[in-house]
Amino acid sequence: QVQLVESGGGVVQAGGSLRLSCAASGRTFSTYAMGWFRQAPGKGRDFLAAISNDGGRIYVKDSVSTRFTISRDNAKNTVYLQMNSLKSEDTAVYYCASGEWSRYDYWGQGTQVTVSS
Repeated sequence: QVQLVESGGGVVQAGGSLRLSCAASGRTFSTYAMGWFRQAPGKGRDFLAAISNDGGRIYVKDSVSTRFTISRDNAKNTVYLQMNSLKSEDTAVYYCASGEWSRYDYWGQGTQVTVSS
């Protein structure tokens, strides 16, 4: 059974940083692309970043590309989202996903990020 478990969320002041982690299990991690999404209160799920199975291809949404970085460690079965210069509008539940590039079939349960101004 595939499981994705996010961690690293919390409350941070505006301008601060957080690194989210997503630990995967249940299938060969290095075979699949990974993505990060977020959902703010009252809004739909929003794509943020993706990384290919070997890390050779990365895409980060323009609106966060100067502040957010995606990376992965296949030896640890973990994908990361480094978030810097956080703003109040970054407050959301953050999800990781696993699957083919832009077609994800497994999702984590999410981790809450709250940015206080």
